[in-house]
Amino acid sequence: MHFAISLRILGLLLSLFSVAMLPPLLIAVLTDDDTVTGFIYAFAITLLSGITLWLPLRGVKRDLQIRDGFLITALFWTVLGLFGALPFALTESLNMGAADAIFESVSGLTTTGATVLTGLDDMPASILLYRQMLQWLGGIGIIVVAVAVLPMLGIGGMQLYRAETPGPSKDSKLTPRITETAKALFSVYLALTVLCAGAYSLAGMSGFDAVCHAFATVAIGGFSTHDASMGYFDSEAIYLISTLFMLISALNIGLHFTAFRRRSASGYWEDSEAKFFASAMAVCVVITCAYLVFSETLNIQESVVHGLFQAVSITTTTGFATQDFSLWPGFLPMMLLMFSFMGGCVGSTGGGIKAMRLMLIYKQGIRELKQLVHPHAIIPLKVGNRRVEATVVSAVWSFFAVYTFAFIVIMLVLMATGLDFITAFSAVAAALNNLGPGLGSVAANYGEVSDFAKSVLCFAMLLGRLEVFTLLVLFTPMFWRN
Repeated sequence: MHFAISLRILGLLLSLFSVAMLPPLLIAVLTDDDTVTGFIYAFAITLLSGITLWLPLRGVKRDLQIRDGFLITALFWTVLGLFGALPFALTESLNMGAADAIFESVSGLTTTGATVLTGLDDMPASILLYRQMLQWLGGIGIIVVAVAVLPMLGIGGMQLYRAETPGPSKDSKLTPRITETAKALFSVYLALTVLCAGAYSLAGMSGFDAVCHAFATVAIGGFSTHDASMGYFDSEAIYLISTLFMLISALNIGLHFTAFRRRSASGYWEDSEAKFFASAMAVCVVITCAYLVFSETLNIQESVVHGLFQAVSITTTTGFATQDFSLWPGFLPMMLLMFSFMGGCVGSTGGGIKAMRLMLIYKQGIRELKQLVHPHAIIPLKVGNRRVEATVVSAVWSFFAVYTFAFIVIMLVLMATGLDFITAFSAVAAALNNLGPGLGSVAANYGEVSDFAKSVLCFAMLLGRLEVFTLLVLFTPMFWRN
């Protein structure tokens, strides 16, 4: 591995991240609130730290190896979470300790949406905007910066691209060059954000709320500028717009680019993962709405509106709320939480195991049943018209096994801190799936959780955002051997 080049890239990316603190700083200056000093210090510390890392190593130029990609990706997300916490920690009026500030920052960057803050309605606009920007930047991820900026400096970005997007379709590229791929991804992401903000504004949101919620919606983050989340607006039009853009954002962003380039939506119907995701989503919505009606929790219209919204919000791991779904009757809260394990599609900003992996596990299960009936038959596993290699299926099962093991271990650690089973289970699910809201004492926020438990959940958020292997590989001895 080349530690010098890794530190150089880390310094460069950290310097770029400091620019994200300028818009909230401008808002703070214009509104003359008490966050100006905190943002100035945070910006200066982040920028100087980045320059300090980059400047001595600026002449180092070598090709990145795959291990360098893993190290930079994990380091950047970890370091970014720490530096992203500075505006929260340095703003005295927020009265946030280090653990709370880091938790809020990591939650934003990983698009988890779990929060320790209350009183959002009265909070300075600069802090509210900063939280939303963290999610928006985390949504597109460092991948765009890595593959668009680094090639200009003579450093290939494919290693980082593969490190950040592990999965069955990680090697598919939208355009022949990785730099063009990055630009394509960013263009689609930005276009969706602008369209979402415009739709929110037309539906009655203020300009500030429209932009902030568009950031969180397209990033599938879930942070809001109000304690009541989307329920604050009490508008069916806003709920439906949010539902639509959550669904769009949960699909592989490459499908949107392909549809735009071909001027055709046929790619959506031809994509096996998109069809599987739509089918699972439809099942969740129907069960949710029907149970709300038959249990007489809400009337028919409210059941359809709120049931649709919450089913989509939780399953896509966005985490917006129109009502407190944890108080819904029967099995609904737990069922919705279980659907969040699927999350979005591969190549989306959603969390969870991803629809592609679950689809392959399902197809493999059906294949094994057929093999039992016809033991001598050769039954290939296919996705669409393409045969899936055994190595891919093995990788998916390995991911599922490690994911499950990590889930159980983290849950037991949280229970050891004193949390009850429901709270611990839902907190790990919410963190590892990058969902946000849980059940029990973490249904509203995570303020009552101990500092140690928050640090464990931060690790779980990073583990989920980097899809387990990218982070865990750093803890293996073989990774550090020459």
